Amino acid sequence: MTTQSPPSRSPRPVEQYDVLVIGAGVSGMYAIHHFRQMGLSVRAYDGASDVGGTWWYNRYPGARVDGPGSPFYCYTFTDELMKEWDWEETQSEQSAVLAYLEHVADRFDLRRDIQFDTWVTDARYDEATQRWTIETSTGARASGRFLICAVGALSTTNMPDIPGIQDFAGETYHTGQWPHEPISFKGKRVAVIGTGSSGIQAIPEIAKEADHVTVLQRTAQYAFPAGNRPLSPEEMAEARANWDSIRAKMMAHPGGFPVDSHGRKALDATPEEREALYEKLWQRGSFKFFLDSYVDIAVSEEANATMADFVKAKIRKIVRDPKTAEKLIPNHFVMTKRPILENGYFETYNRDNVTLVDLRNDPIERFTRNSVVTKSGEHPIDMLVLATGFDAISGTMLRLNPKGRGGVSLKERWKDRFHNFLGLTIGGFPICS
Repeated sequence: MTTQSPPSRSPRPVEQYDVLVIGAGVSGMYAIHHFRQMGLSVRAYDGASDVGGTWWYNRYPGARVDGPGSPFYCYTFTDELMKEWDWEETQSEQSAVLAYLEHVADRFDLRRDIQFDTWVTDARYDEATQRWTIETSTGARASGRFLICAVGALSTTNMPDIPGIQDFAGETYHTGQWPHEPISFKGKRVAVIGTGSSGIQAIPEIAKEADHVTVLQRTAQYAFPAGNRPLSPEEMAEARANWDSIRAKMMAHPGGFPVDSHGRKALDATPEEREALYEKLWQRGSFKFFLDSYVDIAVSEEANATMADFVKAKIRKIVRDPKTAEKLIPNHFVMTKRPILENGYFETYNRDNVTLVDLRNDPIERFTRNSVVTKSGEHPIDMLVLATGFDAISGTMLRLNPKGRGGVSLKERWKDRFHNFLGLTIGGFPICS
């Protein structure tokens, strides 16, 4: 009996568009809308099952906006969105931000130009046709005049390489890839690695339910009260009435904050005046602690020390155990790491079911099937939460590794340094941003 080889499958035809967009998060969604307005055909691709980007993936307990608060964490390209969307809190939780982005997708019918559950696996520039061609995990291929890499600065998770971590038999979750179904901490011993923004938000929430939480801290952080509170109808009305001027302030401010500039300097104030202002801003919370304090904090070591000493005194006052408090005291300048907003983080260490391990002095040696072992001893655990952040800024682009003129890859182009223009375009990678 003879056998026949299966018929060969010809490659799928290359779909043609003006613009290809990788990512359907905040920036990718706007790109779709913007290029449509220009009359260009657009196709976007995203590995998630719906819009939202970081707000689709980061569903960990306590996830909230920790930058400019609502109603200013929003799109500014149309007045209509400000008029029709009511925010409920100043530091909106993840589900509220995702609901807003889903509303934007509905409002502008963005999903019809997005292919979900699809990863872009390759991107190449063809000098002869002056077009980009991409290949995807679904087998689809597409070509476009322009390639927009809206892949996010914080999207590729950083997974720690610790001896034995693959052998751990309990539940393991990364804050940046949190499951969509509810996770129960009840009756469980939970270890959390990481005290950056996501760790500081998640730890207080996990501790409310877990039997015990072991926090594995590498670097102590300056964390400031978020001051989250309900937004009143009057505040929303005021924001809408003054939206033109508020938006102008946001556009003019380097950080996108709707604030007026001032020239107050810490070293021009008396110690009593500084203490009074810091206390007022601490009680109010939010990023206004920096925006409304002093302009020399980031440029003068002496001025910086006044704010650092204030926060350190707060930590020592809040945390009842002196030894734990000292572990939580940062040893770097304020604002040399990203400032973090917290909701009861330091108070969490007053709970009987929370233990802080300072990895600088008591490093992790290995994981076992049911524990994490540090230099000082073994900590039995049932669950591991990795709040270990992302391969930030360049990581996702380097994993995509697009090929530009002459087939030169991004990894080759950036081998010596990160060449770029205004952080938006790269020499040798035409019409790609």
